[in-house]
Amino acid sequence: MATAKKKAPAKKAPAKKAAAKKPAAKKVAAKKPAAKKAAAKKPAAKKVAAKKPAAKKVAAKKPAAKKVAAKKPAAKKAAKKAPAKKRTPNAAFMKAMTPSAALAAVIGNQAVPRTEVVSKIWAYIKKHGLQDKVNKRAINADDKLKAVFGKAQVTMFELAGILGKHLH
Repeated sequence: MATAKKKAPAKKAPAKKAAAKKPAAKKVAAKKPAAKKAAAKKPAAKKVAAKKPAAKKVAAKKPAAKKVAAKKPAAKKAAKKAPAKKRTPNAAFMKAMTPSAALAAVIGNQAVPRTEVVSKIWAYIKKHGLQDKVNKRAINADDKLKAVFGKAQVTMFELAGILGKHLH
């Protein structure tokens, strides 16, 4: 289609030059190719419409497969409910890590798990009112936090990634 668009303006340019010489004859000729283009577009639209029902037939087949799959998880759920195990925490999150000097100035220098580091940072932020008043997702850094963050403001989504760099 891109090549067809490039050819169309090339045909119109000579028609405009000729239109200056013989305006009445060329205007009629210019209208005829436009009619041909419109006619050419209509069959293409019909082809697209012909393809859509085929896609619907495929979609109609998929729910039938889902019904079969839906019956199987129901049986699995009954099996899962019987033991009722409590979820075990990931050991990597519970591993005590030592904070860097900049982070130790905020949360203390004892080794703590990542989850506890984030909790202590949030406690510090709330205690000192560092959460932005307008955009609650943003944290305005004070002098101690600026050493940790490396910039004046961070979002809560960046927080875990930034803190991870200060743990070893």
